[in-house]
Amino acid sequence: MTDMQKLYLLVPMAPLAGAVITGLFGRKLGRSLSHWITIIGVAVAFFASIAIFNDVKQGHNFNGALYTWMTTGDVRFEIGFLIDRLTVLMMLVVTFVSLMVHIYTIGYMHDDDGYQRFFSYISLFTFSMLMLVMANNFLQLFFGWEAVGLVSYLLIGFWFTRPTAIYANLKAFLVNRVGDFGFLLGIGMILAHFGTLDYASVFSRAPAMASETVELIPGSPWLVISVICILLFVGAMGKSAQFPLHVWLPDSMEGPTPISALIHAATMVTAGIFMVSRMSPLFELSETALSVILVIGGITALFMAFLGMVQNDIKRVVAYSTLSQLGYMTVALGASAYSAAIFHLMTHAFFKALLFLGAGSVIIAMHHEQDMRKMGGLKKYMPITYWCVVIGSLALSGIPPFAGFFSKDMIIDAVRDCQVPGAGFAYFAVVTGVFVTAFYTFRLLFMTFHGKPRMDHHTESHLHESPWTVTVPLILLAIPSAYAGWAYINPLLFGDYFGNAIAVNEVHDVIGHLREEYQHVSSAGIVLRNIASLPFFLALSGIFSAWFLYIARPELPAKIAGRIRGIYVLLENKYYFDEFNDWFFAGGARRIGNFLWRFGDLKTIDGFFVNGSAKVVSGISRLVRELQSGYVYHYAFAMIFGLFVLLSLSGILNAWFVKP
Repeated sequence: MTDMQKLYLLVPMAPLAGAVITGLFGRKLGRSLSHWITIIGVAVAFFASIAIFNDVKQGHNFNGALYTWMTTGDVRFEIGFLIDRLTVLMMLVVTFVSLMVHIYTIGYMHDDDGYQRFFSYISLFTFSMLMLVMANNFLQLFFGWEAVGLVSYLLIGFWFTRPTAIYANLKAFLVNRVGDFGFLLGIGMILAHFGTLDYASVFSRAPAMASETVELIPGSPWLVISVICILLFVGAMGKSAQFPLHVWLPDSMEGPTPISALIHAATMVTAGIFMVSRMSPLFELSETALSVILVIGGITALFMAFLGMVQNDIKRVVAYSTLSQLGYMTVALGASAYSAAIFHLMTHAFFKALLFLGAGSVIIAMHHEQDMRKMGGLKKYMPITYWCVVIGSLALSGIPPFAGFFSKDMIIDAVRDCQVPGAGFAYFAVVTGVFVTAFYTFRLLFMTFHGKPRMDHHTESHLHESPWTVTVPLILLAIPSAYAGWAYINPLLFGDYFGNAIAVNEVHDVIGHLREEYQHVSSAGIVLRNIASLPFFLALSGIFSAWFLYIARPELPAKIAGRIRGIYVLLENKYYFDEFNDWFFAGGARRIGNFLWRFGDLKTIDGFFVNGSAKVVSGISRLVRELQSGYVYHYAFAMIFGLFVLLSLSGILNAWFVKP
């Protein structure tokens, strides 16, 4: 193993070591030593990722197995790494955001009894996510996929004394199992048709499999590639919370705020986006799969944004924003603009983690109050948090020159040029979503930091800025939220940064068209060209509408809600998806269970087999008990009766078979 390969191994192993040491010995080590061990582990992974990034920039990619876990027939199940430009970008995002969250957690979880356990969990999550993004085969990908799901279950239900937290983590676990079942079926089909789980081998054989069909329903052939891609995308729908498997993510806000930033903004929910980008050589062979992705992403981007407009819980507003932005990334995947999706993934990781951690800073100051209707006027008490949230809000709303402007506008332009069926609807969804995004983002900002204070006197008298362990990560996340789009749009989108890491069919190459359109245009030139575009005016309109309704005329929102009561109730109840799932899926499962219990267990198994066999044995035993009475005269009678029967049979047989 070379020195660089040892460095590859160090990246996931350092957080794992911190998680194991803190998890097993945290009580003895104490709080301070526990958080330093895990922070150092993640910091080592981050700086090692920087070294690997610089090595990869020089053209030193790696694709190889570390060891063979199992061999069956001709199939080898291996653990290995694929280190290329897509991988190292994800490694940097995961480790940087994780490091900021680890530092932030010192301040946020300071008084929590599960302090050491929490650090162990978030460090274990970082290990799991790194194993996922560094995988070079589907076996390891599935291991990381399931591991992040398991750790997220533990983290969402971290405050296990709360019934709502237990409900939320169970909901997240079950919904993700639906997506993961499709994902596992897709991997199974890859193994069945390709005979290997290695990425490189599957991708090289994929073009030859492009016309192969399979009959899932007799007489109805489907392209194997289309079935595989749709099944893999079902897994992405679960992890990346796409409609209709989106219902778990808002409830997952029951977990501590650092988890919202780590899992639900920057890492786990982007696993599906990364996976589809990594599988681009497969998805490019199926226009059907791309069309499905476009439509699902468009629905998620627009309709989840609408829900953010009526939320009053500060974390849930940011949660629905995450759903909507994941929809934007998914739309980019469907348009074959994989580099734009990854670019938005990166910028979104920074400003959305910033907004979640900013919301957490507010929650600390408000003594864990999350209702924005009980806030207001926090700007003068929390200036650092306020300006960091302003930067995050401008980035999310797509205002230049902040990061979200560049990545979101490029997705919109890419979908505009896309010819895949469903692109028209997706374009309408992402353009309309610009206004809605700006509106709910600045609604949060104005309700929380501006206007008259609406909290009680005791809370207001104790308001102050958060400690440095909270504000330093905010500042460090605000920096890339401000400049990352400006600095990296040309190399990531219009340059050849990704190289062979992403494959795009020439027919679907919308990024190539954008590259020609923006050829020789600087970042400043992109800003100048796009500030005259429809999305920019929609973003400004959204900000102005939020200001007008929540600062200039704060009495209007209640009147508008009364006028459109039906729509407001529909949005407030999240389109009744939870009620439908509880009635149809959960209720249906209970009804089936009750039926099987009543007729299968009670009547068939217990009633017929168990109790029925007992009754048969009991009847036979009663008969035998009557025959074995113990009285001599009963036995004498039986002997005489038996002798009579034998003599009678003998006479009959003799008459039949003996000739006269």
